[in-house]
Amino acid sequence: MTQSTAFEFAPFVATLGRGPGRSRALTRDEARTAFGMVLRGEADPLQVGAFLMLLRFRGEDAEEITGMVQAVRDHAALGRSGLGVDLDWPSYGAGRTRGAPWFLLSALALARSGVTVLMHGSNDFSSGIPVKDAMTALGLHPDADLTSAAATLKATRFAYLPLRAMAPAVDRLLDMRRLFGLRSPVNTVARLLNPADAPFGIDGVFHPPYIDVHLAVAERMERHRLLVLKGGGGEAERVPLKPTTATVWDIHNGRTELTLPAVEGLRPHPAATDTTASLASVWTGETTPATPLATIQATIALALLAMGRTNDPVRAMNDAASIWSQRL
Repeated sequence: MTQSTAFEFAPFVATLGRGPGRSRALTRDEARTAFGMVLRGEADPLQVGAFLMLLRFRGEDAEEITGMVQAVRDHAALGRSGLGVDLDWPSYGAGRTRGAPWFLLSALALARSGVTVLMHGSNDFSSGIPVKDAMTALGLHPDADLTSAAATLKATRFAYLPLRAMAPAVDRLLDMRRLFGLRSPVNTVARLLNPADAPFGIDGVFHPPYIDVHLAVAERMERHRLLVLKGGGGEAERVPLKPTTATVWDIHNGRTELTLPAVEGLRPHPAATDTTASLASVWTGETTPATPLATIQATIALALLAMGRTNDPVRAMNDAASIWSQRL
């Protein structure tokens, strides 16, 4: 950072923070330029903190988030369509009651069925079991970069790429949550990166108002198809204790809502009892706890709906049960 670049960044902070009646959201191009400067270290750290908190205070704007997503993709050279990924799966949840990442088993079962899945994320703020620890219990490991992920995808159809390996500048910004005590729009940006330009995506959010932002960015980025729901712990995971709604953006059909029925007879699962060993035992079939199994299959069903394999939630659940039963 130089004094001159800091002065160049100042107008973006001023635009957001002038006060009632004078401030405004950034345009997509302004957000792309401003966030590009942040990622390159051309803004003063005080400016970065003010910028992120003003964006949060004003409320997330689809044009701003789209510009920020584009800035990260430019900076980190994302958009590797040659990896042949079918399904983009962000994992950035931080739910206070988060237990085992059952959605990981859903993704692995899908990979065994022939779907190529790239999961990316950061679970540094989760109170539950991080994806990387769950992978270790299953004899797997995260990849160090996109080149490594490409080889893993070719071999197994599933790879997990930590954000710090894919876009370290963005990961450092996420870590500022420790200083603010609050999430920033960077959390939303990370979920929407789609680093391998997968035609299909499945996103979980913690607060329902963010659903509209995700879908609006998908539309602006001309993504093929994206399913978004309020997921368990903010993850792309469905605990089917009660009916819920998922919303799909499709480049050909626009937005549609899907009503997902509950699975009868389930009881809440005590997340505090989850361990990496218990997760691994469910994968191997040594244990068969009802609610985690229903969660895994309901999440597989979400992915099938996200990919447009069917638009019928009941059929998706039946197909998901078959995929799970054939995973080993």
